[in-house]
Amino acid sequence: MDFKHVPVLYHECLDNLKIKPNGIYADGTLGGGGHSLGIGERLGAGGTLIGIDRDEDAIAAAGRRLKDLECTVHLVHSDYADIRKVLDDLGIDGIDGALLDIGVSSYQLDNSERGFSYMQDAPLDMRMDQDQSFSAADVVNTYSEKELAEIIKKYGEERWASRISKFIIGARKEGPIETTGQLVDIIKAAIPASARREGPHPAKRTFQAIRIEVNSELEQLETAIDEYCDVLKPGGRLCIITFHSLEDRIVKEAFKKRLDPCICPKEFPVCTCGRVSDVKKVTGKPIIPGEDELGTNPRSRSAKLRVIEKK
Repeated sequence: MDFKHVPVLYHECLDNLKIKPNGIYADGTLGGGGHSLGIGERLGAGGTLIGIDRDEDAIAAAGRRLKDLECTVHLVHSDYADIRKVLDDLGIDGIDGALLDIGVSSYQLDNSERGFSYMQDAPLDMRMDQDQSFSAADVVNTYSEKELAEIIKKYGEERWASRISKFIIGARKEGPIETTGQLVDIIKAAIPASARREGPHPAKRTFQAIRIEVNSELEQLETAIDEYCDVLKPGGRLCIITFHSLEDRIVKEAFKKRLDPCICPKEFPVCTCGRVSDVKKVTGKPIIPGEDELGTNPRSRSAKLRVIEKK
């Protein structure tokens, strides 16, 4: 199966990165290389593009897509949060910009073998990095009822989290839950029929929660934001695309903390901690897709882009 990748907020990302032809840019979530191709095409022969992904299918597909670029291209199989180690290994001390497109890719959703989708029956997997041993099957079959309810509520913002957790535990007594189809049926049984008739697919929030847990997505994002800000050169920009409120909240708060790092009590008349911001705001409200993009790529509808710049 080809690694399909429709880059979301493509022009908005490229414009906000303010790409210099001889600069060094990192795409921390390489995917199929859609954003990276645009970055690379704006770089000259003296520029450098670093593409990072923990999915080796993405690395292979992007390698084919980017092979004709004039700039230097480094493709790295790694977590995007490990940007400092990636740069150290490449002998690079700073970058002029970076892009993070958070979440699951279209390829991962559409490839039934990967077990991300609630629309296709497949083994319960959801691992972005296939070298990782821990999978969705481990979450579903080994977590306690309380642990399941907590992650489904926290990461899926699912109002029926407790019932779904209870039904999963009940189903496990009959044997292990091994496929996405089994899990979807359990979720549908747990959610009252009246609730299932409204809103998104009844399994959407639970699948999101389990995927986030399997891949430690929110912890990785929290770590990454400061790491990328630290390695940006003056004038360098960090662009982050998120797809749900949990991710966007993390980015918004991390940017806010970086913009105002003072830890003095609010009643202090002047700052005494000495902490000053090393970044400046580029976006206030997030940038969202326009009507044209929503018409051609419905999966972009929840995307939000936030940008910050190193002083």
